Amino acid sequence: MKKFVLKVVLTVAMMFGVSVAVNTVTHADTAHAASYSSVYKVAKQQLGKPYGWGAVGPYSFDCSGFTSYVYKKGASKAIPRTAQAQFNKYKHVSTKNIQKGDLVFFGGNAASISHVGMYIGKGKMIDSQNRGVITEAVMAPWWNYVGAAHVTDLD
Repeated sequence: MKKFVLKVVLTVAMMFGVSVAVNTVTHADTAHAASYSSVYKVAKQQLGKPYGWGAVGPYSFDCSGFTSYVYKKGASKAIPRTAQAQFNKYKHVSTKNIQKGDLVFFGGNAASISHVGMYIGKGKMIDSQNRGVITEAVMAPWWNYVGAAHVTDLD
């Protein structure tokens, strides 16, 4: 019955040109524990995909679309859509306490975050930028590092 009602609602919404985002959660999504290896695996699978402004995957990504996608697919965790919202939502950690899977942020200052990547250890991150999804140094000279935030505990 629920599926029928959902189909009717979606059909009516589409008839009136209303865009509706549907977020389904399966038993498999809720059954697996969040682990760094699962998040990292999803991130690595995106390497080489092109950058697209506003893109949320799976064929192209902007920076926050990439981190949102990785956490959704790798940890079944929905995180905010923009880099600034991601920075604002999560507990900040000092540079010396960054853990694999934490998000690293760049911009003018804490109020003007313009880029985000996922920390993968040894001073590196995976991010989506004008060269697509790549692995690069967090402290690369073309980024102004602002801080890092811990999204969730990963096994």
